[in-house]
Amino acid sequence: MHKKLWICGALLCTGLSIAQTQTKVESLEEVVLIDSKFNLKREHSGKVVTKITAAELERSRGLSIPELINRVSGIEINGSQSNEGQNLGYYVRGGRNREVVILVDGIQVSDPSSIANDFDLRLLALDQVASIEIIKGASSTLYGSGAAAAVINITTKVPVDKKIGLNLQTTLSTNQSQNDQDYDVAKFDNAVGVSGRVSKFNYQVNFSNRYSDNLSAVSSGDETIKFDEDSFSKYNVYARLGYKISDQLKFYFYGNFDKFNSAFDDAFMYADADNKLISEQFRTGSHWVASYKNGSFIFSDSYAEVKRETQSDYPGKYDSRVYSFDAHNKYVFGEKFYTILGVNGIFSDFNSYSIPYGETDFTQTVSDKVADFDIVDPYFNVVYISGTGFNLNTGTRLNIHSEYGTNWVHNLNPSYTYTTKNGYVKALTSYSTAYITPSLYQLYDPNYGNAELKPEESRTFEVGLEYNNLHLNISAVYFNRKSENYIDFVTIDPVNYISAYKNIEEEFTAKGLEIEMNTEIINNLDLSMNYTFTEADEKFALRIPKHKINAELGYQITTSTFTSLSYQYNDDRTDTYFDNTTFENKQVILKSYSLLDFYISQQVNSHLKIFGGISNITNEKYQELYRFRTRGRNARMGLALNF
Repeated sequence: MHKKLWICGALLCTGLSIAQTQTKVESLEEVVLIDSKFNLKREHSGKVVTKITAAELERSRGLSIPELINRVSGIEINGSQSNEGQNLGYYVRGGRNREVVILVDGIQVSDPSSIANDFDLRLLALDQVASIEIIKGASSTLYGSGAAAAVINITTKVPVDKKIGLNLQTTLSTNQSQNDQDYDVAKFDNAVGVSGRVSKFNYQVNFSNRYSDNLSAVSSGDETIKFDEDSFSKYNVYARLGYKISDQLKFYFYGNFDKFNSAFDDAFMYADADNKLISEQFRTGSHWVASYKNGSFIFSDSYAEVKRETQSDYPGKYDSRVYSFDAHNKYVFGEKFYTILGVNGIFSDFNSYSIPYGETDFTQTVSDKVADFDIVDPYFNVVYISGTGFNLNTGTRLNIHSEYGTNWVHNLNPSYTYTTKNGYVKALTSYSTAYITPSLYQLYDPNYGNAELKPEESRTFEVGLEYNNLHLNISAVYFNRKSENYIDFVTIDPVNYISAYKNIEEEFTAKGLEIEMNTEIINNLDLSMNYTFTEADEKFALRIPKHKINAELGYQITTSTFTSLSYQYNDDRTDTYFDNTTFENKQVILKSYSLLDFYISQQVNSHLKIFGGISNITNEKYQELYRFRTRGRNARMGLALNF
């Protein structure tokens, strides 16, 4: 199998060497949406926004959404390089999962039964995504409780502008550790989508599935002892139907079902185990836009049911429901004031079940009659564009929580742009506050919950510079975050092994620097780089590298041929583990590592594209989590058809 795979790779590269006429690819002026909910030029934005475009997504076929986001400055998606089913940690600027809000098409998604009330990115399929926008820093004024470190907005694809369009995609990959380099194909990605527009109707249906095997989740610590492979499988179904009543009024309804099945080992004893996690989500909603002179009214909503079941020595079942809506009016005064007046609501509850020791049947441990809360927040935001260089983004939100009453959050974000002959220089600063209520799990779990928890409060200060012209974009931003009433999982009684969630009295701080650069070195040869320095309180900042570097060198060889080299460096990180001999939590240093990836694609004709890549070319051995396996050198090949 090893020989067959590399022969196919050689044939692919040979096909890519066919000469074509070179044409310079012009970059379009970037527009950002997430920092104001208006489509504004980047030069008018005073926030730190990263946009992963459709072109970048297309060059990432075969990867997962967490792998792609893990390349953004200031972000560490821990577990994205490990076994496919590994739980993910969203670490942004020293923060954790509960300080990151994830949106799909502008509406917040979450799982009220999870510890951090976070959304599991493993559920989503990359082939259904059109773009991803990420705003770092506190953004609670626009996006509510939890938006303390970052907001990630995932925009799905829209129907094509013809009666019927068809796209097909398949990718075959290896999935092996550093010690198992036999190159068996063990990962399969397939996707099919149909969409179009007929008269005033538009429609879209997408299906995708992913399967991987050949890699154990946990390492024995002794390479002579082999653990069983832990497989991962998922499928996604998405459907959308829209109607354009007039140029001023349009809407669409959608529904999607996502499910994955992941095998995992005993992370407590670091032993092989036949455990499984089954997670599924059903989500439906709508999006309405009513436009009028100088403004528009937008209403979006989403209802989701999430079910999870753990099959192990500690079995459990969870089911949760969450309804979210956002209604806001956008109005522009004199082409200078871009105003948003809106209200956002989230209604959540969950049930949980476990099997008591010595019994065989599930018993309910948490009821949605108790584990239930509502959040309804009115908010206001305005962007002022003076036309002479000065810009201001400011706003406020009133958090109205059914358990915690009311609380105000604010944002003040001035910036100044000096226009040059071929670009601009921009200086920015911001001060934002955030308010993070405890999750339902942290409040009501019968074993570890604490109904006396207080909400976390945080503030973020930023200052930065950006220079942009036709061939170079470079920016540097310093950030400083402080949090009070920090919620952590602590041991209350070590003798009887009693632990619970508790507010930490001391203040948590995180500060750092993010530097980004994009430049065209020569015609059609582009370099993008980012560097992140993060310094956070060590007792809270587990698994966060102090220094992290991402770089990509991309070459548009011809109009039809593209190739790139990507590099990532992660500094030493601190982790903890449970010592089965002393029965104590101990600290360990995970050593730094570097990853080098290669990608190449060929547009054969207007309908067919073939692509391939090699990840971790040097077969670097490393850990993201203590004694959990990561992927070694792997290869992937695939094709995409569009009609």
